[in-house]
Amino acid sequence: MMRMLVRRLLATPMLLLGIVTLSFLLSRAVPADPLVSIIGERQLGDPEAVASAQARWGLDRSIPEQYAIYVANLVRGDLGTSIRTKRPVARDLMDRLPATLELTLAAMAIGVSAGLALGVLSARFKDRAADHLARAFALIGSSVPIFWSGLILLHLASVRLGWVSGAGRLDARLSPPPEVTGFHLLDALIARDVTVLADALEHLALPAIVLGWAVVGIISRLVRASMLDVMGQDFILMARAKGASEMRVLTHHALRNALLPALTVIGFSFAYLITGAVLTETVFAWPGIGSYAVASARALDYPAIMGVTLIAGLAFILANLLTDLSYLLANPRIRAA
Repeated sequence: MMRMLVRRLLATPMLLLGIVTLSFLLSRAVPADPLVSIIGERQLGDPEAVASAQARWGLDRSIPEQYAIYVANLVRGDLGTSIRTKRPVARDLMDRLPATLELTLAAMAIGVSAGLALGVLSARFKDRAADHLARAFALIGSSVPIFWSGLILLHLASVRLGWVSGAGRLDARLSPPPEVTGFHLLDALIARDVTVLADALEHLALPAIVLGWAVVGIISRLVRASMLDVMGQDFILMARAKGASEMRVLTHHALRNALLPALTVIGFSFAYLITGAVLTETVFAWPGIGSYAVASARALDYPAIMGVTLIAGLAFILANLLTDLSYLLANPRIRAA
């Protein structure tokens, strides 16, 4: 396990370099001029303003020179300065990362728990009413576009029924809790501010449900298929012959063995939710990396786009590594091999 971990960690910088190179070339291939966002359309006819802006942001250099400068700065931990916010990209990302992680972790908790429960339920009552309902619910969640389900649920739960507050992370009349972790729920617990805690949980619930619903279908269908395959094997018949309860057979024997194929999906679902929360954060005005990526793309903010891409690539690399480690921990036969 340690050798595998060391090999993966040594390969991570090269993988990140490949991601940076590809995203750098793609961003420069976009047929648009970032000077429009920097100095505005009216000043594009002013040669002095154009030359000053190009020199300030390094746009007067060739593409290979820009790439070499960016990689050299990246090695030092400098992600550049955002054209749109005029702040270091690393600081912008660190300010917004806790919001995205809080939403992603809540969505993963909903998606994994609901996906496992529906998968086990479908396998237990195969081809019966419960199975059909569970599969229909999961299929709707994985098929309906996130922006559509988000808008519909936001309209129903907030505007029509008034069950939850509107978009955002907190009510505009409330001040965020003193920042310790960046997670409003944890910071409110640390500060013992029940009002902020309740409001943060209310604002988090709906986007987490919308984002987690998209994962439920993938996990539940895979768990159902794995459970059906495992439940026909001899050790399940032996467990039942020994008098084990049906619940113990399902959870202790069948689910533990059927969970291995789902670990890959669960691991990559976490990375997918971090990078795929763009639409959810946009619909619910959630101040995370997703909304930051949308605003940066609109402004052709090259440094910010590159920073978001780097975070996304790192999330998938870490998800792949953690998935492989979970396989080793969950299956002794893989460790022995």
